[in-house]
Amino acid sequence: MPSPIIDFLSQRSSTPISAIGLPGPSDAEIETMVRIAARVPDHGRLTPWRFVLYRGDARVEVGKYLADLAEEREGPLTEQRREQELKRFARAPLVIGVIFSKVDHHIPEWEQFLSSGAAAMNLVHAANGLGYATNWISNWYSSDEKGRALLGLAPHERVAGFVHIGSCDAKVPERPRPEVKDILSEYAGPWKG
Repeated sequence: MPSPIIDFLSQRSSTPISAIGLPGPSDAEIETMVRIAARVPDHGRLTPWRFVLYRGDARVEVGKYLADLAEEREGPLTEQRREQELKRFARAPLVIGVIFSKVDHHIPEWEQFLSSGAAAMNLVHAANGLGYATNWISNWYSSDEKGRALLGLAPHERVAGFVHIGSCDAKVPERPRPEVKDILSEYAGPWKG
């Protein structure tokens, strides 16, 4: 018999950031989301991730930094391109950065990074479970050393994702999903190339 959790996960989808608006979550809801986000596989109990809140005026400040950095990288920006960067973090009422912070340990870095990705997905599930719309992205500034610094990351840290969170009254159209038969197989022995 299907459970409410299975029904919820079967219908989960991302909301276009342009459709996410007010209201955003309360401080108590954010605390709940982050507590749930941290309940992920974490081999060695290393906690190789942390969370950064971008809300209120900080979203506008980040946009100014990103617009200036984009201009430094690309040359003079058109008004439309500059506006795109200025609004980058201000479209949703809350953006939570899920930051991968590698721990020096015998647990491989890739496994620690997977844990941070799981934390991002749990954050999405928690926000959706509380009734909020979400969209998890990374974007160009995640791969840029100066961009990461502007967003508050230390030199050794990387972005697992930025989760945009808010409300959306519109029904998001379902996108095509893969057929299980196309992505599932039985083990057939070692790869033979």
